[in-house]
Amino acid sequence: MPFEIESLLEKARAQTGLADFGDPTFRDGLAVLVDGLNADAGLSPLGQAAAEGMLLGQLANRLRVEDWWRRHPELAAEKLERPIFIVGMSRSGTTALSHLLACDPANRSLLQWEATDSVPPPDAATYATDPRFEASRASGAALETLNPGFKAIHHDPPDLPIECLVSMAQHFVSLHFPSMYFVPRYARWVLTHDHTPVYRWHRRLLQLLQSKKPGRWQLKTPHHAIALPALVAAFPGARIVLTHRDPAVCVASTASLVRSLSGTWSAERHDREVGALWTDLLAAMGDGILRFADSRYGAPVVHVPYAELTSDPVGCARRIYREIGEEMSGATEAAMRKHVGEHVQHRYGRHTYDPADFGLAQGALDERFARYRERFDLPREKKS
Repeated sequence: MPFEIESLLEKARAQTGLADFGDPTFRDGLAVLVDGLNADAGLSPLGQAAAEGMLLGQLANRLRVEDWWRRHPELAAEKLERPIFIVGMSRSGTTALSHLLACDPANRSLLQWEATDSVPPPDAATYATDPRFEASRASGAALETLNPGFKAIHHDPPDLPIECLVSMAQHFVSLHFPSMYFVPRYARWVLTHDHTPVYRWHRRLLQLLQSKKPGRWQLKTPHHAIALPALVAAFPGARIVLTHRDPAVCVASTASLVRSLSGTWSAERHDREVGALWTDLLAAMGDGILRFADSRYGAPVVHVPYAELTSDPVGCARRIYREIGEEMSGATEAAMRKHVGEHVQHRYGRHTYDPADFGLAQGALDERFARYRERFDLPREKKS
């Protein structure tokens, strides 16, 4: 059965006993997404059930967050002091760097369970033993069971940071959805959509989450690259860390990730369409980063080549701290070194792919991303 917006909204209301979804602009993205899921995604019965559960979960959390804000207006006084945002093309090292910075206890990271089940907000005293955290640990193996190979491509354990995409998905302006389902019209809609409302939602969720578990937020998602002016307007004083990698590798690796993840929920193959779509999406990310790098943003901006991050991750983190005006304690450096020793690349297997499967040619990608590669002096990498 096709998804219907009013039916989804009513189910979420019945599930929570709440009625106020807040800012109605969330319906704009929901409408485009639902059309794409119905017409383009080719969902299997498992995919249909998974997508419905995901949509209802996002709507239910939205209802609970809005209700908590209504009952706790003092949340408006919560200040997000100089957060750190890691931004780059997808597959450029944003996840590895975010996981590394999470080793610093002064940093406040966004975990999957609190982003999706946010009310009541977590308490610092019981954060590690919160039943929602325990449930997240117990259910973390579900995707691995359905798609055992995906862990070699991307892995977000329940105790390490996830992307801002998860919060942004609750306002339905998020590249989270095109990475999971074949919804190309929705993805292109996101590129042109005003991000002011979704960042307002994201900020409100972070204010709620930090109200009883404070800290200096360190956050990340490649999605931010297409809307950096809206991001920094919503988070004044944010420090921006930009990761850079050979765009041709980023495109091919992203297309492979999307094929693997979306293939969990659909038997249909759209390899060449996925290649073309994510070439356009990463080109938009690159253009956004170029414009931002050439702007006069007042807070610190740090550029991180992928080669530096992979060859000397702790030294790279130390340089980032120095450039954003933070100190790294000896204990934090030791924790980072321990993390690097345990989380070695390819520990779950090697991610292999052939760009030709996605209709991707080296020459065409080099031409498409020539300005970006030249601006950040990026060497060509060999494909995996």
